[in-house]
Amino acid sequence: MTLPLPDGEFQAYLFDCDGTIADSMPLHHVAWQRALGEWGCELPEELFYAWGGRPVADIVATLNERHGLAMPTEAVARLREDLFQELLPQVAAVPEVLAHIHEAHGRLPFGVVSGSTRESVTASLTALDLLDRFDVLVCAGDYARAKPDPESYLLAARLLDVPARSCLVFEDTDLGIQAATAAGMASVRVPPPWRRRTTGHRPA
Repeated sequence: MTLPLPDGEFQAYLFDCDGTIADSMPLHHVAWQRALGEWGCELPEELFYAWGGRPVADIVATLNERHGLAMPTEAVARLREDLFQELLPQVAAVPEVLAHIHEAHGRLPFGVVSGSTRESVTASLTALDLLDRFDVLVCAGDYARAKPDPESYLLAARLLDVPARSCLVFEDTDLGIQAATAAGMASVRVPPPWRRRTTGHRPA
């Protein structure tokens, strides 16, 4: 399957990481399940994907509220990250996105815009041997307002010195697409592993 792009003359490509560059969402779900199991909590797969792009702290807080728990956010986040790192050797790139990275590398600047930590993003890109392809990494802690707020994407555009309207965003979540649209950027939706079909969208 190919990943068609919207029409336009783009000056930069901006990519989410998990589920977009790295086909890592199944591994993240396993890590979440194992970490939450320490506190007798579950995160069903359907809910996990529905919450794609949400910060770890928000997910833990919501689960605490739903289940009447008091899981410590930092401890859950650290354990989840450690478990994900153990699973990381299994990660692969999303082939349809990788094809566009190979095609445009050296012709356009690239940035990664992720809700994950810099540690996690760097580890994933290193495991895929893609870290050196990206000129800018914008990760959790680099901005105050998470997706769907456009702050992270606008920051990446400024760091690349490219107008927002000239950036094309690759995203796999509703929150990410909303953030790109709010930033005035065109976007292409990367489907989940079980549904690799997509259409491009250019904001009005």
